[in-house]
Amino acid sequence: MQATLEVCVDTVDGVEACVEGGADRIELCSALPLGGLTPSHGLMRAAAKCGVPAYAMIRPRQGDFCFNMREVALMHDDILAAREAGLAGVVLGAATVEGVLDEKALEILSEASVGMGRTLHRVIDTVEDRLEAINLAVAFGFERILTSGGAPTVREGQNALAAMRVHAGDRIEIMAGSGLTAENLGEIARSTHLRSFHASCSVPVELDHKISGFGFSSKAERQTSAQRIRDMKGVLKDLELAERSRK
Repeated sequence: MQATLEVCVDTVDGVEACVEGGADRIELCSALPLGGLTPSHGLMRAAAKCGVPAYAMIRPRQGDFCFNMREVALMHDDILAAREAGLAGVVLGAATVEGVLDEKALEILSEASVGMGRTLHRVIDTVEDRLEAINLAVAFGFERILTSGGAPTVREGQNALAAMRVHAGDRIEIMAGSGLTAENLGEIARSTHLRSFHASCSVPVELDHKISGFGFSSKAERQTSAQRIRDMKGVLKDLELAERSRK
């Protein structure tokens, strides 16, 4: 299986860095410091033309993933907007207060996204039984699941990620994300045997203190780096070469 790198971005500059750095797929968001919210229609249209498959995050607000039906209706319409913009797919998820995936919400959102690619996002890290959630994701036709193994970072969730990969088998792709860097990617790949990865590939940037003082920006910000993407792709290439040499 070829190793792939998905990069999450929330600006058009981030989209361009993904093209320049050679990302395999883009997760298109707004508000990445909040874990990613639904991007604007304009950003969707721009990403659809970039030449790299882009999936829009469908998440109407920060916080938990227990959405009421008004919020599900918003998400339904945002999926239609992503389709109209020409994006390759969507990233979504919903849970109940009981700590399981929200099947009613997922049915509505899955029907809206028929014919598009679909990723189940890290809602799976918040549920009680991740293995059962994998079964449900398969039943709903998701392509892949983004997860840290139920831990704050992939490094802490390595054992769970490996177990999720075994449970998923060939039914669905498990994509590791949260805290991945070029420095730890090889370790995570070798310990989990996963070949699908997700990262921000970002670097800190200097901000205008006057603008942040007015409240027009946060006091700290990060920017997608084409070089960070190239570095991570280089690690994946080395892993693939090592695997071929062992065969």
